[in-house]
Amino acid sequence: MFLSFELIHLPLIFSFIILLFLIPFKLLSPTSKTPRNPPPTLRKLPIIGNLHQLGSSPHHTLRALSQKHGPLLLMHLGSVPLLVVSSAEGAKEILKTHDLIFSNRPKLYFHDKLSYGSKDIGFAPYGEHWRQVKSITVLHLLSRKRVQSFRKIREKQTLHMIEMMGKSCGSVINLSEILFLLTINILCEVAFGKKGDLKFMDLFARSQILLAGFDVGNYIPILSWVNWLRAGQVNKVVKEYDEFVDAVIDEHINKSDVKADDSTGGQNEGGDIVDILLDVQKDNALKFKFGRDTIKAIIFDVFTAGTDATSTSVEWALSELIRHPRVMKKLQAEVTKIAQGRSMITEDDIQEMHYLKAVLKETLRLHIPIPLLVPRESREDVKVMGYDIAKGTQVMINVWAIARDPSIWEEPEKFYPERFLNSSIDYKGFDFELLPFGAGRRGCPGAEFAMVINEFVIANIVLKYDLALPNEGRPEELDVTGSFGMTVKKKTHLLVVPSSRLE
Repeated sequence: MFLSFELIHLPLIFSFIILLFLIPFKLLSPTSKTPRNPPPTLRKLPIIGNLHQLGSSPHHTLRALSQKHGPLLLMHLGSVPLLVVSSAEGAKEILKTHDLIFSNRPKLYFHDKLSYGSKDIGFAPYGEHWRQVKSITVLHLLSRKRVQSFRKIREKQTLHMIEMMGKSCGSVINLSEILFLLTINILCEVAFGKKGDLKFMDLFARSQILLAGFDVGNYIPILSWVNWLRAGQVNKVVKEYDEFVDAVIDEHINKSDVKADDSTGGQNEGGDIVDILLDVQKDNALKFKFGRDTIKAIIFDVFTAGTDATSTSVEWALSELIRHPRVMKKLQAEVTKIAQGRSMITEDDIQEMHYLKAVLKETLRLHIPIPLLVPRESREDVKVMGYDIAKGTQVMINVWAIARDPSIWEEPEKFYPERFLNSSIDYKGFDFELLPFGAGRRGCPGAEFAMVINEFVIANIVLKYDLALPNEGRPEELDVTGSFGMTVKKKTHLLVVPSSRLE
């Protein structure tokens, strides 16, 4: 996530760097112990390393570099060594063979501030705190039983969206915005027990912009003061988030106290995430400090990891379905047959919808929301694919490049869901050809939660509506250019004209 880079600001950084060029070159290139057999290594510039080579779409640039230099490539972000992995074999060695060695996360300024000192799941350093928080998340928040307990929320919010689309039949609607609002409303009700308001949505949007900022100080220590220029914005967002979530937590505690007085307290199996975390906090069996900051950091992760990635996946799937009418008709035939005259698909129906699952797998292959997995960091010296990798090296796995590798995929640039109908390859972290949610210890624990939303929403939209482009645009003309940020979204919003299929 940290490679959102805001590269439009790099010229400003370069202007400061020019002032430093009078310093002898030797001082600008800190010495480090060179591994005995390093992977192919890019020549670097003083201070900035290879930052200038990343471009505005790093996953594209890094794939081009890997095609020239090989599946393992060592480069430098400022003074920090970065191993770029662009093959399924390399990903397997990092995420499975040497998973424990590469289980740490680098500390990044903006995320550290917004997650209360990295007390969350995503960026907490490897250790006892991370293990305990991961265990709580997997067992209490994202277990299959818990995901199913949120079913009514998904159904209610999706039905509301479907009805709103129905009122706009024949008119142009911004499906990108509708899907984002749907996702954040589901997450707000799951997390807080209530629909998201405009104030929270604005706060969330500002936090995502900050997280998308390049952490200059972590990679170019001599320019660490640049981060301080944005410290005021970060502190303001943290203060507002604090006030919002503190109010939500206090409200939940007060309600819990009332229930206890009425002798109806105890473990709340149907509660929202705040309820669940407060119940866990009361558990005397916990072996680590589980304070309010940790609760807030976990909730922050839920929104950061869940909102953009989920809405973006649905947006890309619908975009490809519009561009490929043959696929859309085939999927509509499947959902219509399964629905058997009913006006909505249920989550129980989805288990029988094999083509829908293939469509989503193909969407995740071509349009992985986070094309460069969140960076890992080597905890000790290690050999990967025969090369020596030094302790402290950061690792970036280009899962986007792997998912378009012609040695793995036939016609990799083509949207062809049928490739998954007779394939055992899945997205759950066991097949290193397709890793939209990562794998190993630091793999995303929310994959099932996200995919339930994706499948349910797409199934019901294509059941109810045909989607045409405005001004009688031709399907193949739909722009599918991506814009790199926290996730790779469509560069332009998905504008469509819905018309009812069931009347």
